[in-house]
Amino acid sequence: MDNSTKDVANEVTRKVCYDCYRPNSSCMCEHITPIETKTKFVILMHPKEFRHTKNGTGHFTHLTLKNSELYIGIDFTNHDKINALLENPNNDCYVLYPTTQSMNLNTTTFEKNGKNRVLFLIDATWPCSKSMLLQSSNLNALNKLSFTHTKSSSFTFKKQPKSYCLSTMESTLCVLELLNKNNEEQILGHHLNSFLRPFEKMVEYQIQCNT
Repeated sequence: MDNSTKDVANEVTRKVCYDCYRPNSSCMCEHITPIETKTKFVILMHPKEFRHTKNGTGHFTHLTLKNSELYIGIDFTNHDKINALLENPNNDCYVLYPTTQSMNLNTTTFEKNGKNRVLFLIDATWPCSKSMLLQSSNLNALNKLSFTHTKSSSFTFKKQPKSYCLSTMESTLCVLELLNKNNEEQILGHHLNSFLRPFEKMVEYQIQCNT
């Protein structure tokens, strides 16, 4: 194969879907079913996750949740759009991050204050997510949310630091299920049942590639 042919071949393999940001050959958009939520979800993606083509659960989550925004970075302290959400008196903002002081969605419900709920999701490894919070003083000052579960991640080709750790999309589904249970959302059951489909198809694809 001459150099010009190699260049063409490399260009083909580099082409990506600019919705899910996976290579066109493994685009998962056909498996995504967008859903409406009253809660606004803001996905904060670490740059390493954006470059990790074998991942993509943050993009899948964003594409599935119509009422969502996605931003890439590490320090969001001076991020205009995020600060606009935080400073809006009509918003009630939280960040999903487990601490000893976190509000556990399994046992606690939100205060009925008539405000719009905004939930920030960090799409990063555990060490990177901790760094993002420490550097983003505006987000670190927010009330933290957590949940308890008995699920194991289906992210079988990616090693999780602990058995209870879930991907961004799996964590979001847990949150949606609890919000539904607490009558904070009214999402139809078949939408929840199909929420992980792009993630599951991605895992199937990667397993096939690795065998």
